[in-house]
Amino acid sequence: MEYQKGKHAWIVRLDKGEEIVERLLALAKQENIRLAGVNGLGAVGDVTVGVYSPETKQYRSNVFQGDFEIVSLHGTLTTKAGEPYGHFHMSFGDGQGRVFGGHLNRAVVSATCELVLQVLEGTVERAMDEEIGLNLMVFGQA
Repeated sequence: MEYQKGKHAWIVRLDKGEEIVERLLALAKQENIRLAGVNGLGAVGDVTVGVYSPETKQYRSNVFQGDFEIVSLHGTLTTKAGEPYGHFHMSFGDGQGRVFGGHLNRAVVSATCELVLQVLEGTVERAMDEEIGLNLMVFGQA
């Protein structure tokens, strides 16, 4: 991973073999990024995305392996218990133009991945909402 800081954003390049979620959380911790919007594109070869069921309060994971182009990667970096917390979604296309996607659990870069982290002022903490079953944003708590 290589990156450069601008006035309000970080420009990031991930390289072949790096896992996107892991590297984003490591960068947020290393550079003390507490709140940011994330956008990206690139190429991945090993992807796990999920779809959440409010009824069962569980994710159903879908695993994909092959050559895929990231059509859209977006999400938020916040905190949970003071530590970086990522919530990302990704859509990606195969060689025939079919697009898949969902909540991003894991994606390994196959060529490169370019990301922009738009840093925002303040902190937004997350906490478990037992009714929904997810770590939701809690405002005015941090």
